[in-house]
Amino acid sequence: MSAVAIAWLALKLAPPGSRGLLVGAAVAAYSLPGAAGAVALRRWLRGRGGARLVFVNAVLRALALGLIGGLAVARVLDPVGYVALLGVSSLLSAWGVAGKYTLIADLLPVEHRVAGNSLFGLADQLSLMIGPALAGLVTALAGPAVVIAADAASWVVLAISYARVAPLADRLAVHPPPAPPIAPVDAGGWAVIRSSPVLPGLMAMSFVFYLLYGPIEVALPVHVASDLHGSAALLGAFWAVFGVGAVIGELSAPFLRRWPVWPIMTGIVIGWGLAIVPLGLPTPLWAGLAAFFAGAVIWGPWMSLSMAVLQDASPPDALAQVIAARSSLLILAAPLGTALGGPIVTALGARGTLLASAVATIVLGLVATAVLLLRRARHPAPVGE
Repeated sequence: MSAVAIAWLALKLAPPGSRGLLVGAAVAAYSLPGAAGAVALRRWLRGRGGARLVFVNAVLRALALGLIGGLAVARVLDPVGYVALLGVSSLLSAWGVAGKYTLIADLLPVEHRVAGNSLFGLADQLSLMIGPALAGLVTALAGPAVVIAADAASWVVLAISYARVAPLADRLAVHPPPAPPIAPVDAGGWAVIRSSPVLPGLMAMSFVFYLLYGPIEVALPVHVASDLHGSAALLGAFWAVFGVGAVIGELSAPFLRRWPVWPIMTGIVIGWGLAIVPLGLPTPLWAGLAAFFAGAVIWGPWMSLSMAVLQDASPPDALAQVIAARSSLLILAAPLGTALGGPIVTALGARGTLLASAVATIVLGLVATAVLLLRRARHPAPVGE
C-alpha cells in the first residue's frame, strides 16, 4: 500500500512545480536512512536473533507512519515534516531485512534456503499485488493519509507476530558445524564480503542495478498523473500488475538456482531493461501495463537468488552483518537513484526518464555479460557457482 500512498501524498503536499522533487525526496526518505542505521546501530543490534531484528524495525515503522497518518488527517503535515518522519521510519530497515533472511538461514538447512527465501518473496509479491490496488481504491475514496495509517497498523501486526516468533525461533534454530570463516567474524560484514570471491561482483552489479531502478519510482507516478492523466487507482493498477508478475517470477527461483548464478543475474538485468523500454515510449496504456508485468516476471527471482548466494557464502555467525551490509548498500543505491530521479524527471519528463533508465540498465547487463565472458576465457572452470 505504501508504494502508492507515499508518492501520492507527496504529490498532494508538493508546492506548484515541485512534484518530481518532493516525490523523489519522500520515496528516498522511506528507505535511505536505513543505510546509516545499518552502520550506526551495528554494535547495539549485533547478536540479536533474526526475529528480534524484524521486531524493532516494525515497532519504529508503526510509530512513525502512524504519526504521519494522524498529522495528515488533521491537515497539519507539511512537506518537511513528512520527509523527516519518513526518514525516521526507515532507520532500522536494513536490520529488518537482515533479520528476516537470517531467520531463514537459522531455521532451514542449506538445500532448502532458496525455497524459504522464495516463500518470503511470494508473501512480499502477493502483498504488492493486492496492496497497491487496494491503496488506489482507498486513496480515491478517503485520501492517502488513511492508507498510510492503515500501513502503520500493518506494522503493528508484524511486530506482534515476530514478538511471538522470537522465543520459538531460539528453540528451533538449526546450528550446523560452522564452516571456516573467510574473514574474522568480528571484522564486520564488509570484511566478509571483501574476502569472498563471489560477493564483491554481485554487490557491484546489484548497486548499479538498484541505482538505475530508483528514477522509475519517481517517474512512474508522475507519468500516470501527467502523461496518462490518471488517478491513484491507475498507479495502484500498475503496481498490482507488477505484483502479479513478480509472484510468477518468484516461483521460478528454486528452479533457476540449479543454473550458474552469474548468467541468470545478468539475464535478469538485461530482461528488466528491455521490458521497461515501452514505458518510455508513447505506447498505449495496455502496452505499458503488459511491459511492466513482463518486467516483474523477469525481476521476480532476483531477491531469492541473491540472498541464497549471501547465505551460502557467509559464515553463520556473520550472516546478519553481511545481509545488513548488503541492505545498507542497496538502500543507498535505490534512494540515490530516486533522489536523482526528481531532477531527471524535471529535465527529461517522466517518459524520458523511464526510457533513460531502461537503456542504462540494458547497458549494465551487457557490460556484466562482457566481463563474465572475459573471465570465462581466462578461467575455463565454471564461475557461476
